[in-house]
Amino acid sequence: MVVVRFAPSPTGPLHIGGVRTALYNYLFARQQNGRFILRIEDTDRARFVPGAEEYILESLEWLGINFTEGVGTGGENGPYRQSERAEIGLYKQFVDQLISSGKAYYAFDTPEELDAMREELKDEHSDVQQYNHATRQGMKNSFTLSPEEVNRRIQSGEPYVVRMDMPADEEVSFQDVVRDTVTFNTNQLDDKVLIKSDGIPTYHLANVVDDHLMAVTHVIRGEEWLSSTPLHVLLYRAFGWEDTMPVFVHLPLLLNPNGKGKLSKRNGDKMGFPVFPVDWNDAETNVVFPGFREAGYDPAALINFLALLGWNPGNDEEVMDINRLIELFSLDRIGSAGAKFDLEKLNWFNEIYLRKRSPEELLPQTKIALTQAGITLPDDPFLIGMIGLMRERVKFVREFATEAPYFFHSPIAYDEKMAKKWTAESAVLLAALAEKFEPLAEWNAEILHHTFQELLTAREVGAGKVMTPLRLALTGTSSGPGVFEIAALLGKEETQKRIKTALETIPV
Repeated sequence: MVVVRFAPSPTGPLHIGGVRTALYNYLFARQQNGRFILRIEDTDRARFVPGAEEYILESLEWLGINFTEGVGTGGENGPYRQSERAEIGLYKQFVDQLISSGKAYYAFDTPEELDAMREELKDEHSDVQQYNHATRQGMKNSFTLSPEEVNRRIQSGEPYVVRMDMPADEEVSFQDVVRDTVTFNTNQLDDKVLIKSDGIPTYHLANVVDDHLMAVTHVIRGEEWLSSTPLHVLLYRAFGWEDTMPVFVHLPLLLNPNGKGKLSKRNGDKMGFPVFPVDWNDAETNVVFPGFREAGYDPAALINFLALLGWNPGNDEEVMDINRLIELFSLDRIGSAGAKFDLEKLNWFNEIYLRKRSPEELLPQTKIALTQAGITLPDDPFLIGMIGLMRERVKFVREFATEAPYFFHSPIAYDEKMAKKWTAESAVLLAALAEKFEPLAEWNAEILHHTFQELLTAREVGAGKVMTPLRLALTGTSSGPGVFEIAALLGKEETQKRIKTALETIPV
């Protein structure tokens, strides 16, 4: 069975690139009828941010990315927070195994001694300033201290770390679904810390152990983890787990809209779009960083857009709901080139999905948007009617307030260009239309249009002679939905009132 995991660190808000990683894991698991695990990798306690885990869960819930098991869901492989797994001593046996087999060793160097080593290497103009097979001979560790001295230091409570014994000048190759065969030389790698001085495992050790214990078959993660993979491969070998090592899939970077550099919050701010799924309130600065949800994006539109940033369905389809994405998704169609975050394309998707929603589905969001715009809410039937008329004319729900304010109050100004065309004939014809409207017992678009046609026939004038003044009187603008549909929704009293105001206000 296919088993995948999404394993974010609670060190801040979930970036939209992390959302894409979660999405690809979700699509693959669903497509293969596999398991999808949410694991929180919180071993970096120094960078832990309160509220970040809750933010991750809220973001994924809004997007509809659901898990088979994990944090917030439970399951037989728990606990699913690495800090809790460390507390119950889960990783100790594996560290002991590496040390006893000579694959890892103790190191007692202080931070000051490590800094001094790096500075010395800089002074020597060394290309690499790292703790490895060449430099560890001059440091305090299991290679330079006797076993008795190592044991004495441990027993006395002296701080230490456990490091990987990285072999010298060895080629480490592995297969990656996106990049085929990838090879690193171990001289490029340092002796990574596996257990920190506080006894907590680093990401590298905990990641490999947890993936093995949870029977993960495919590791689908960002390109930034590619350089860590040789260490992970060596750990699998050191534990004797190479036969069950997962398939690696390293996703291409998400690039800024101009294609220059990794998609960043700074560039999002400059270009006016979020990079986080939902609003993030930074507790330290009390600054709220905007999210796609609060910016008015439909979660299904965002999912559709993200799915196509690095993957293609093998045909010319673009608009695909989640079920279609699951049906078509495959790892072999993930590309290696970075994908530009095209904001205009996302806005186009949002427009498409907004039109796919029924007025009733859009009603809750519309109420929120109108309230935020300071508009007193009409009753639900009116709002549903307004949404039905405007849905094809906006990209965002918030535009119901900005693009059609005339639904919520009488025009406070009239389009200057149209008003200049207002003539004595316009006023006479509009007044005549209002007179024909007055006795109507039924008030709907069809009857209003029929009454309008009767006036045109009686006065022998073209439609524009009356239609344009009527639209100006009702909306103050030159464009919008059908004018009779607008009048029908506004109601008889409001329509007649606006016509009367226009006749009294617009100069002839």
